[in-house]
Amino acid sequence: MSSNQLYATGKLAGRALNYVGLGLLAIFFVFPFWWMFTSAFKTPIDIFEFPPPLLPHTWNWSNFSTVFTFQPFAQQYFNSIYIALIVTSLNLLISSLAGYSFARIKFAGSSVIFIVLLSALMMPAEVTIVPNYIFMKTLGLSNSQLPLILLPIFGGNGIVTTFMMRQFFLALPNELEDAARMDGLGRWGIFWKIAMPIARPALAAVAIITFLNVWNAFLEPFIFLSDPKLFTLPLALTNFRDDYGTPMWNVQLAATTLSIIPVLVFYIAAQRQVIESFA
Repeated sequence: MSSNQLYATGKLAGRALNYVGLGLLAIFFVFPFWWMFTSAFKTPIDIFEFPPPLLPHTWNWSNFSTVFTFQPFAQQYFNSIYIALIVTSLNLLISSLAGYSFARIKFAGSSVIFIVLLSALMMPAEVTIVPNYIFMKTLGLSNSQLPLILLPIFGGNGIVTTFMMRQFFLALPNELEDAARMDGLGRWGIFWKIAMPIARPALAAVAIITFLNVWNAFLEPFIFLSDPKLFTLPLALTNFRDDYGTPMWNVQLAATTLSIIPVLVFYIAAQRQVIESFA
């Protein structure tokens, strides 16, 4: 066997071992999702069977119908979708405008304002949730979904995304703006026609981070909402309990399976953009 053949054989064997290792490693990530999906069709007793079977003994499709009859789950599902989309859209607009202003426009006190914004990140949401609740209640927005829209945009999430956009716009070459000015573009024209198209990777990262944060938010809905029709999915998932307060695990897992579908579809459709944006 020639050296080239030995090299090709060794390369093929190394690639095969690499795939085997990745496949074994993937089991630890895939199995919890598989257990959740299959347990959504089980009875409460079968869920705690050990070792857990790969497939249910009987496929109880009624668990999924119970999800929608036990509480207004369809309305709660819609609430999560439209709140996440509104917050993501507004956050993209506001954080890109603020980030561009801090990065490319020189104005008095810009550095001080930016430092004050960053200092707000030192406070966790648990510290600010009480004054935020009092403030929203004063405005008459308690038991309303408006706080779930306003707080992520003007709170910690908005500051993080503004910082991300500012860091991206700082890296833009000055020559691009100079060339745009020579072509007759003003500040707005430079922002919309030059900066924003180039900032697509940063905008993708901002959109992904914002959508996931809003979709998974639990504390704010728990504090501000009391009407089940206004609940979002993370809060709705905690309400699947019987008359004795015991969790209805099979129904809750069926609802959880439905709740992750938009995130999985989005990730599968935009897997490359997701990885590149976080990088």
